[in-house]
Amino acid sequence: MPTCVPTHTADPNRPERAHPPHSPPHSPPPDRPRRLRIAGADLSAAVAVFLIALPLSLGIALATGAPLQAGLVAAAVGGIVAGRIGGCPLQVSGPAAGLTVVTADLIQQYGWRTTCAITVLAGLAQIGLGCLRVARGALAVSPAIVHGMLAGIGVTIAVAQVHIVLGGTPQSSVPDNLRALPAQLANVDPAAVAVSVLTLTLLLLWPKLPGRAGRLLRTVPAALVAVAGATATAAAAGLVLAEVDLPSWRSHALAGLPEGPVLGLVAAVLTTTLVCSVQSLLGAVAVDKLVARRPGSGHVPRSDLDRELLGQGAANIASGCLGGLPVAGVAVRSSANVRAGAVSRNSTMLHGALVVVAALLMVPVLELIPLASLAALVMAVGIQMVSLHHIRTVTRHREALVYAATAVGVVFAGVLEGVALGIAVAVGVALHRLTHTRITHEVKEEVHHVDVRGQLTFLAVPRLSRALHLVPQGATGVVALDGSFMDHAAYEALQDWQNTHTARGGAVEITGRRPGAGVRLAEPEALISSPTTEGTDGTGVPSGAGCRCRPWTAWRNHQCELPLSAPDDDRSDHDNRGTGDTGDAAGRQDGHYGRSSRPGTGDGPSDTDTGMDTDTGTGPGTGSASPAGSVSGAGGPKASRTGTDLVRGLSTFQRSTAPLVRGELARLAREGQRPTQLFLTCADSRLVTSMITSSGPGDLFVVRNVGNLVPPPGEESGDDSVAAALEYAVEVLAVRSITVCGHSGCGAMQVLLDPRPDGTPSARTPLERWLRHGLPSLKRVRDGSGPGVRLAGRAPADTAEQLCLTNVVQQLEHLRAHASVARALKDGLLTLHGLYFHVGEAQAYLLIETAAERVFDRVRAEDLAL
Repeated sequence: MPTCVPTHTADPNRPERAHPPHSPPHSPPPDRPRRLRIAGADLSAAVAVFLIALPLSLGIALATGAPLQAGLVAAAVGGIVAGRIGGCPLQVSGPAAGLTVVTADLIQQYGWRTTCAITVLAGLAQIGLGCLRVARGALAVSPAIVHGMLAGIGVTIAVAQVHIVLGGTPQSSVPDNLRALPAQLANVDPAAVAVSVLTLTLLLLWPKLPGRAGRLLRTVPAALVAVAGATATAAAAGLVLAEVDLPSWRSHALAGLPEGPVLGLVAAVLTTTLVCSVQSLLGAVAVDKLVARRPGSGHVPRSDLDRELLGQGAANIASGCLGGLPVAGVAVRSSANVRAGAVSRNSTMLHGALVVVAALLMVPVLELIPLASLAALVMAVGIQMVSLHHIRTVTRHREALVYAATAVGVVFAGVLEGVALGIAVAVGVALHRLTHTRITHEVKEEVHHVDVRGQLTFLAVPRLSRALHLVPQGATGVVALDGSFMDHAAYEALQDWQNTHTARGGAVEITGRRPGAGVRLAEPEALISSPTTEGTDGTGVPSGAGCRCRPWTAWRNHQCELPLSAPDDDRSDHDNRGTGDTGDAAGRQDGHYGRSSRPGTGDGPSDTDTGMDTDTGTGPGTGSASPAGSVSGAGGPKASRTGTDLVRGLSTFQRSTAPLVRGELARLAREGQRPTQLFLTCADSRLVTSMITSSGPGDLFVVRNVGNLVPPPGEESGDDSVAAALEYAVEVLAVRSITVCGHSGCGAMQVLLDPRPDGTPSARTPLERWLRHGLPSLKRVRDGSGPGVRLAGRAPADTAEQLCLTNVVQQLEHLRAHASVARALKDGLLTLHGLYFHVGEAQAYLLIETAAERVFDRVRAEDLAL
């Protein structure tokens, strides 16, 4: 979203001084220094990040073979310099595990002082890239390559640290470490192994401490607890181990002039720049997502990626000059900073200052840490870099080969070589997908099917023509296009064949890959803007003719129908499909109980507007009994169309949707349902719960009834279905929230507003007996009893809408009267929500309750705090 930037941009962290209107701003006296204000949240977040950064910085320095002070220098510079200049306020920079392999190779090949010089040059390169404003371009690197690079680095780190964990010394490469591992296993140091196992045990178990005391203890970072516990145990047991050695700062080595072959140095600078930049930019994007999901984060600005490159470059220049490791954004520390509640860049800067204090004053304590404990910590970090989530993601997107090639290349050849190999494989996979198209022809029940899998380009036109000419003249042909791209040559070949085949008496149907989507070849734009429904309506004519479905309603299972050339009665039936053709008991015709209106008028949107086919919905509009007891459409053409739509919908699901959801549904079948919400709403066919809540299988436990009613406990209604669902959801499924959702144009509310002509209540039919549970809502509207209920920004359109709103509030009160709900509310295990969905506006309104009134307000981004 574009934003306007003033010419003189103020510091967002500087507190603004209020002054009276039309008067000059008040400025402090020149002799009074302005005090630095640090929010309490920033202070606590800085301490939390510092406690994580301290052991990790020492461990990463150990893994690279650099002086251990270099890790502390990089952590301090990353916090202060990158935190102050960078474009992502809450990202924490420092020595990163992703740079371990690169730095270790540089130290071994060029020495420490030249490595520091390479870090300085990489920082200059980052500043140049930031000035060129190419930060967004760095994000164009395939995620499979980035994740593969990090996985390869993680494997390299873990294999190297195994030797230190066992009490030995790592080799220079993964193959050398693997070859030396049997000899190392034969000479295990029991003390080093014991300390390492203790470190890993504390690291794994500390975040899982149960109970209230566990929640309190988990505020201390697991990395600090693991290293401190192992150090204390080793000291108490008197174990003889190699420990941290921090030489005097007077002998600390600084950067020197780079020495070595020019091409090698250039490659080293490019590698360091690439890894630092990509990791920092991806980290900044991830931090933005974490901040956006955090309640009350509106005042934290989004990342400026070009400025972030400038900040990272400045930090690398400073770190290299001061003898520190290369600096990049670190995911672990950044996520901890966000979770701890940091609100500005002061937290990252303060964490860097704390590292400086520790490096100067805590040297005797740091020198007690066993190297085996730090090695175990870094080994765990390396293992975590091989993320199963990332592997599943790239596999789902058919990029596992790119991921594997990059990871293997990094492990056995190096970071730059592995990334280059990953890019080459990614380009090859893209070309293969573009050029490799599978075209098959088969005959099923005298219908010729031509399936095209892959992108349809000019290279595939000869094979497509051969397959199309296998369809005899006068036969019915179905061409299924399973791809997202078709060039002009393929389009013309397909169109010419279709025109020729239909001119000779044949029938052609062209379908797309999505459920309910096909392709019309009347004009090129139709390839993307006019999807049709698969199959025919039984007349031999494609059912997509004349379809006006919209491509932005991807959730729908719209069943397009042909423009009817039948008599006026049939056409009227088409215009009113799904709305019923009979009134209710009081003679009123409503959108849910038989309202007769043309699509697009009244409260409810048209089928075209929403993409919904209400023939498949719930209620009398489907040809079932109306409230008055009459049945419409039974055994007629409409009933046959409905049956065809059901079979077509099931067929489309099995062919197109089932393969995509089978894995998730299989997991739910194994693990059972674990919904977090009970969603109680009306049976109206226009309310699609999964659509308005953006939920999927296993998310919602849904109860639907006429009028979204909740009978109070003890009612002799003869129907305990709602109470049973409440008890099961709260007691067995342990849902955390219950939502009562009403909607506009509810036919149940219309029936309540239209009593019998003699004004007496009646309970002759099941519907009338059921609707008596809505009488308290009606009484509340007519008597004006209780706090008022209204919509934010406007008054209810009429008495019917007022009753719909009041009914939601009344049913929430009925909910609170049920014993299972009352117990869960008392224990703080459950929350209740009221929701009103205006069908015509496609707008959800969330209930906000105060002592004075009940207001339904529009759902906004800040409501994510709920």
